[in-house]
Amino acid sequence: MKIQESAENYLETILILQKRKGAVRAIDIVNELEYTKPSVSVAMKNLRENGYITVSKEGHISLTSKGREIAEIMYERHTLISTWLEALGVERKTAVEDACRIEHVISAESFEAIKRHVSHSDS
Repeated sequence: MKIQESAENYLETILILQKRKGAVRAIDIVNELEYTKPSVSVAMKNLRENGYITVSKEGHISLTSKGREIAEIMYERHTLISTWLEALGVERKTAVEDACRIEHVISAESFEAIKRHVSHSDS
């Protein structure tokens, strides 16, 4: 289930906005990511056509189970990696930016190893 990094970012952003606001519209994504309306519109069309989101008549965007699964994986990776980098002494802004890049390229095996290491360090 490999999709483009940009699609993963959009799905993760939808998940974050749903947690924060409940209902999500395209304009919320425009404002959150500071992308243009046409760019977000094209992305939402592609995500909808590929079965990752649904859009209601009112324009509310929801993740399908397939889209939510990817979004939650990206969100977990982002959260754990950015928190871990901060704990290692990396400035928050840099940790968040680096986590955003790392979350898309790290293998499941490497991420699970980091997760195990971090959870053992917390004990």
